[in-house]
Amino acid sequence: MTPSVQLYTVRQHLADDLPGTLKKLADIGYTRVEPYDFVARVEEFERALPANGLSAPTAHAPLLSSDPHQVFEAARRLGITTVIDPYRPAELWQDAESIRATATALNQAASIGAEYGIRVGYHNHQWEIAASIGERTALEYLAEQLEERVVLEVDTYWAAVGGVEVLPLLERLGQRVVALHIKDGPISTDTRAQQAVGSGQMPVTQILTATDHLLHVVELDDYDGDIFEALRQSYQYLAATSGVEGA
Repeated sequence: MTPSVQLYTVRQHLADDLPGTLKKLADIGYTRVEPYDFVARVEEFERALPANGLSAPTAHAPLLSSDPHQVFEAARRLGITTVIDPYRPAELWQDAESIRATATALNQAASIGAEYGIRVGYHNHQWEIAASIGERTALEYLAEQLEERVVLEVDTYWAAVGGVEVLPLLERLGQRVVALHIKDGPISTDTRAQQAVGSGQMPVTQILTATDHLLHVVELDDYDGDIFEALRQSYQYLAATSGVEGA
């Protein structure tokens, strides 16, 4: 599986020059990207993605706080097949009732998405891991409430920050997981301390080796340096680990 990159990583560059930013990513070697907030710029993406040889199998959108029909229509125009809600605040993960409400909303969104041929997913931060319901993490409790067609994109870094070992978590979540956010750093909440993949304390090689059937999405929430150089290093590391031609 060739790596993707979450475009939130280059959000400032994207705001200034969407086509030029996508070209820089394509020049590094990326052939897949994961857009966010794509509804507002669907026409630009519709031109720039194919112009740079890029596809977007997944994307982030606030499904549970926006018009899902508008989101899915834009996704369909861009060839996006999985739309992932990226964020529910920490206070909604502290009790079973709130988590069940989130699951119900995701299940309802998935019913609408099915009309467009698009599946729905959820992406975690650290609080869905740090919080627990009984003996399982809040994220695992959520998974138990979801319909089978609703999937997960596990952010491996935030899972580690939340206090669990990533590979056992992925094993427990099973086939529900279809994609991973791959990032690296000191495993802390300091986003500016994040590093190019392969340069930090995350067991990235083990994660990649055990999950070669999943979509790997590079992301840096923030970075104290040249972000394109960090993305280049990350691509080279992932490509070499997975044996992508040209690494």
